[in-house]
Amino acid sequence: MWSVAILGPGGVGGLLGGVLARAGHRVVVLARPETAQALERDGLTVHSVQFGDFTVPLRTRLSGPPDLTVVATKATALPGALDPVAPGGLILPLLNGVDHMALLRSRFPAEDVVAGSIRVESTRVAPGRIEHTSPFSAIELGSDVVAPARVEALAEVLRGAGFEVTVRPGEAHVLWDKLALLAPMALLTTAARATVGEARTARRADLEAVVREVAAVARASGASTDPARILTVIDGIPAGMKSSMLRDAEAGRPLELDAIGGSVIRAGARLGVPTPVTERVVAQLREPPVTTSA
Repeated sequence: MWSVAILGPGGVGGLLGGVLARAGHRVVVLARPETAQALERDGLTVHSVQFGDFTVPLRTRLSGPPDLTVVATKATALPGALDPVAPGGLILPLLNGVDHMALLRSRFPAEDVVAGSIRVESTRVAPGRIEHTSPFSAIELGSDVVAPARVEALAEVLRGAGFEVTVRPGEAHVLWDKLALLAPMALLTTAARATVGEARTARRADLEAVVREVAAVARASGASTDPARILTVIDGIPAGMKSSMLRDAEAGRPLELDAIGGSVIRAGARLGVPTPVTERVVAQLREPPVTTSA
């Protein structure tokens, strides 16, 4: 069994922590004091379409370097959240964007940081309570610097707990394939303040342009992203779905705009790939909302 630290017990981190603990791994959750108190008192409760309903006790204090640290904070909170992370063992970030890899490798040995992405619908509804509403939780792993045997060992631990895990040939495929789908959907739904179905109709030309631009940046970064396939996936998403960025905007929370849109623009500039429509949409989202007074 592995010792696992979860940084950020939200929808993703809480689900992984709960499922891994139920599988017998020693899980410690690194959380804010109020969340830690709730977890120590009541444990972590998961209501899951895939894994069922269960409650597991969790620890909230590290006793030494863990075998694995799952970093599942919001990208906006990452720089200030890393202090409790103990070096040693593998580090698996499950964040949006691509730039977090450089930040993590500036703080921890590069050969310990595995690129990861997860496809799941899971939400923290209260401290220590996770609602997992999708019948899937698919994780992709990949690295250009971590020893393949270590990546495969991590994959086996996650598979053993019940997750669907794919090991990709390199981290560009893991990070950019996800961003190529996420960025157009998040940016356009939030700019339009609309559901996926409404945004893909009202902002169709922008959507198609952003899909093409992000896919071009992804391919220049080493992924084999197909813009036609990405657009087909977006067109197949239920019309009433809202992106997480839109939900953050509606709730007045900080947006992962720099992690999602800014990373595309920076990579495009570095690689010589034009991203004019993405830049325009990101600039629109950076403008403060217009307020009116009676």
